[in-house]
Amino acid sequence: MNPRLVILLLAITLVQKATAQQDIQFSQYVFNGLSLNPAYAGYKGQPYLNANFRDQWAGFPGAPKTGVLSLDGVTDQENDRMGLGVQLLYDQLGPQKNYSLTGDYAYRIPLNDDEDDPHRLCLGLAGVASQYSLNGSVLTYTDPNDPTIPQVQVRTKIVPDASFGVYYYTNHFYAGASLLNLFSINSTRTVYYANGSEYADILQSAHLYATVGGMIELSDEVKMKPSVLFKEDFRGPTNADFNVLFLLDELVWVGGSYRSAMKLWQQHNLQQNLEATDAASLMVEFFATPNLRIGYSYDFTTSGLSNYQTGSHELSVGILFSKRKPNQYDSPRYF
Repeated sequence: MNPRLVILLLAITLVQKATAQQDIQFSQYVFNGLSLNPAYAGYKGQPYLNANFRDQWAGFPGAPKTGVLSLDGVTDQENDRMGLGVQLLYDQLGPQKNYSLTGDYAYRIPLNDDEDDPHRLCLGLAGVASQYSLNGSVLTYTDPNDPTIPQVQVRTKIVPDASFGVYYYTNHFYAGASLLNLFSINSTRTVYYANGSEYADILQSAHLYATVGGMIELSDEVKMKPSVLFKEDFRGPTNADFNVLFLLDELVWVGGSYRSAMKLWQQHNLQQNLEATDAASLMVEFFATPNLRIGYSYDFTTSGLSNYQTGSHELSVGILFSKRKPNQYDSPRYF
C-alpha cells in the first residue's frame, strides 16, 4: 500500500478520541440546495429528483468517492406550504464507509401574494440515520496486536443525527443558513468497534453553512448568478466557496468556483503555521429538455496535494417532474 495513503488514513480514522472529520464535498451543490439545507425541500414547487457522484482526488489511493440521490417536492401545490424530501448518501474514504438516509421537512411561509415573483421564508428540519463501517483488512500496520485496528470489516449500529436550516428566496435573490449534524456538537460522541475501541473521528462533525446569492440579467440571452458559501466546523479553518455561473439562452449553465480556507476569527486550538488550501472548479450544466439537467464539474487544487492526484470529477443529473398543463408555466427556479 502507498505509504502516503497509510499516513492519511491513520490520521483520519485511527486516532482514538480524535474529533476532526472532513465534511462531504460537492461542487454542484448550487444546483441541489437540499444537500446543505433541509429548508430547501420543495423549493422548485414540483417533484425534483437529483443524483450526484463525485470522484475526488482521482489517482490518489483511498481518495473519497461520494454519491447522493435525493427527491423532494411540496405536499400541496396550491398552498405550497410544506416541503418534504429524502436523501440517500454513500461516502467512502479509504477503509471507512458511511451510508445514510435523511428525511427533510420544510415549512414554507409566503411573504407576498405575487405568484410570478414569490417571496418565501422556509424553516427546515431533518432526521438522519447513518451506518458507519471500517475495513481494517486493507490497512498496513506495524503492530498486529494493536486493538485500535479492526482486522475485518465491522459494521456499527445505526447512528442518529439531526439538522436545522432556514432559507429565504425570491426570483432574483436567496440567502440561507443551516446547522448539520446537531448531535455531533458533543465532541465526546463516539462509535464503538471491536475490542472496545472508540472512534470519534469517523463521525461527521457539526457544520454551519451560510450562503447568499442572486440572479443578474445581463441581457435577454445571458443571466449571471454569483453566490458565496461559508462553511464552518468550529475545529478547523473556515472555508468559503465563491461561485459565478452564467445561464445562456435558458439552456446552458457555464462557470466556476474558487474554494479557499481562511481565518475569520481567532481559534486557539489550531496550529499557527497552517497553510490555507485552495481549489478551483469549472462547471457546465446542460438542459437536455426543459425538465432534464445534466452537469459535469472538474476541480483542481493549488496546494501540494496537486502533485499526487489528477483533480476531482463530479457528475450530476436533475429531473423535474412538472405537472403543469400546457398553457401553464412555472415561476423560474434559478437557485
